[in-house]
Amino acid sequence: MDYVLTETDGRVRRIVLNRPAQRNLLTPEMMTALADALKSAGDARVIVIASDGPAYCAGHDMKGMASHFTDEDGGRAAFTALFDQCSDLMSTIATLPQPVIAEVHSVAVAAGCQLVAACDMAIAADTAKFGTTGVRFGLYCSTPAVPLTRVVGAKQAAELLMTGDVIDAEAAAAMGLINRAVPADQLTAETMALAHRIAANSGAVLALGKTAVREQAGADLTAAYARASRAMVDNLMLNDGREGLAAFAQKRHPEWHDS
Repeated sequence: MDYVLTETDGRVRRIVLNRPAQRNLLTPEMMTALADALKSAGDARVIVIASDGPAYCAGHDMKGMASHFTDEDGGRAAFTALFDQCSDLMSTIATLPQPVIAEVHSVAVAAGCQLVAACDMAIAADTAKFGTTGVRFGLYCSTPAVPLTRVVGAKQAAELLMTGDVIDAEAAAAMGLINRAVPADQLTAETMALAHRIAANSGAVLALGKTAVREQAGADLTAAYARASRAMVDNLMLNDGREGLAAFAQKRHPEWHDS
């Protein structure tokens, strides 16, 4: 069985985590398969990450992790490799040129919640659940905290991280972890509708904008505006930047070339 399945719908690439019996755990094999699928999205303008089974993603394989305590070094090398790989995967999502949308149908906890937070956007079924539950098992979710603290308020993140509480989709939407919750039977349709609205825009413009927003986020106001201003100029130097303005002036729909 493939760890992930992929399908293409126009300019949208949909990646489905495909280990339902294992609750789509982020094992090294799953992370390798997902990273490969993300990097091979080709000319897709938008990527959707969905999953199959009772859980969207239940985090890392804690039983597998515990087996490394008997290693000669107590598991340090294995744990280092695991979390380095996970961090690389989440960084890949952030640095991809395409916007990435999480389509969350069920439970997303620990590293699964991290995956949702790492995506640019997230649409969830109103029955979905979210949490950074590691603290309940003696493992503070320090790596999930990286994207989590960047998308929700510091105090809200602290409560999730320090209690291990699991919240519903309505609460996740209220704190900004997801864009919105929708009826479960409309989840895929709503997610793909959003993906196609985004994919109607220029891939080159989306990529430039995603990079610029990420790079200015940690800067002070002056540096942020300098970075954003440079991005606006670079945008206008793109073929699609010029095409967009020409189409506006001529009152027609633009024809994107993704360049």
